[in-house]
Amino acid sequence: MTNAIHQQTTAAYFAQAVLSFGVSLAAMVVGVAYLPVGPWVRAFLGLGVLYVVTSAFTLAKCVRDRQEVGQVISRVDKARLDKLLAEHDPFKVEGV
Repeated sequence: MTNAIHQQTTAAYFAQAVLSFGVSLAAMVVGVAYLPVGPWVRAFLGLGVLYVVTSAFTLAKCVRDRQEVGQVISRVDKARLDKLLAEHDPFKVEGV
């Protein structure tokens, strides 16, 4: 009765996402490090990059959690419908 949740992404897609994140973060760090500005501006921009990265992880987690809740609810609704259909007898006559 329990169906396994199928993984929707491939290993290649996951690797591409991780690699893309790493390259973009490294590019931002190098860009901030080599800016021709003072250390206070560089520190501010570095903290800004850190804040954007942590906010992106938090948003991704919230979206994933909301999607998982939706999947659980749909699985419960499907289980209820399967139970009703299994118990239903279309040839049963009431009052006989």
